[in-house]
Amino acid sequence: MAISFPDVGEDVPLLEGHRGTGTASALWTFGNVIISVLGTGVLGLPYAFKVSGWAVTSAAMLFCGYVSYYSMMLLVKCKIELADQEHPTISRSLGDLGNFTHGNIGRTVVDIVQLIAQIGSCISFFIFIGQNMSSIFTGTIQSYVIILSLLPFQVLLTWVRSLPKLAPFSTFATFCNILALALVIKDDVDNGLDFHKVKAYTNFRAMFFCFGVGLYCFEGIPMTFSLEASMRNPRRFGKVLVLAFSLIGLIYITFGYLGCLAYQEKTLDIITLNLPNDWLTIVVKVGLCIALFFTFPVMMIPVYEIFEGWIINWDQNSVLPRPNSQKYLSRGLHGVLVLTIGFVAIWVPEFGAFISVVGSTVCAMLALVLPAFFHMQIFKNNLSILQISVDLLLITCGVIFAIYGTYDALLDMYRSRE
Repeated sequence: MAISFPDVGEDVPLLEGHRGTGTASALWTFGNVIISVLGTGVLGLPYAFKVSGWAVTSAAMLFCGYVSYYSMMLLVKCKIELADQEHPTISRSLGDLGNFTHGNIGRTVVDIVQLIAQIGSCISFFIFIGQNMSSIFTGTIQSYVIILSLLPFQVLLTWVRSLPKLAPFSTFATFCNILALALVIKDDVDNGLDFHKVKAYTNFRAMFFCFGVGLYCFEGIPMTFSLEASMRNPRRFGKVLVLAFSLIGLIYITFGYLGCLAYQEKTLDIITLNLPNDWLTIVVKVGLCIALFFTFPVMMIPVYEIFEGWIINWDQNSVLPRPNSQKYLSRGLHGVLVLTIGFVAIWVPEFGAFISVVGSTVCAMLALVLPAFFHMQIFKNNLSILQISVDLLLITCGVIFAIYGTYDALLDMYRSRE
């Protein structure tokens, strides 16, 4: 790999066979966007509604959905502009844009941001699995014990060469997510609907929490180029994206509100933990955990590749050991990365607080700062004052939000450990 962070879309099963071929229909791309964006973050939304209030969190979901759409379209415009300038290779990743605007430094900065985002998602997988499996055993087995027990198997999976074949588990995870949503809504209906039980607004600090969760849930910036390039008619990409994000936003708001309505002040940071421990709930939890267990090594592929790319680039003169030794060195690196992520997941106290931290930092950079910055750099001689103002506003808001949102989320995590 030429120090370029692979698009997350590579790991989405429906994209397989369509990447860059231009054969995907609008409906197929619509399904790709849904599967790519609708992840386990949705199960933390009811908690965000409890913490921040239904009006604030709903507004945050709408804002984050629109900003993600707007930023993805900015990137598509950048790609088209560079293609017109006879730079056709600038269409594979954000790293390419970083390299075009600021050389190796730009590529490295973009790669690091995406690397942290990917690692954050992988850490959240372990937290989710640990807490849900612990709840099945009614707390008799602590979540950290479960995470520790999974680590040796994940290290062994780093030896498997055909990890992309595990990608269909992400589709299975989406199916389990939908089933979990249905169970929560059913439980809510069974408990009776009293729409006055959820506050519209709680406090100012909580606003940053829900915006961090929203950016995490809508994070899809790295998939922009692969999704757009996969379409038979790329000109329809914007319309497909609007429809997909509108549906996802509706699902997020409806589920978050109803989930919070069902359990109110008792709403936990992963809503499946609120479900009664009957056989159907156990099946859903186990299904989700199995799916995420096998999705984890797929999500780690870009992490492995970027670290290996750095090592190879660092040693341009091939002073590295012989091929066989390189293979074991690579496997050792993979194992160390998996163990490190597992231990971080054990240290993190709450799923909701963690995804807010990830959303407030790297997701804010990906959704707000980088697309606007690239747009300003590539179109610097052709932008109106209004367009420059919008780009500057996105960059400023992204930086301020990243600083304060991260501080606030980390403070909450620290307090929860006391």
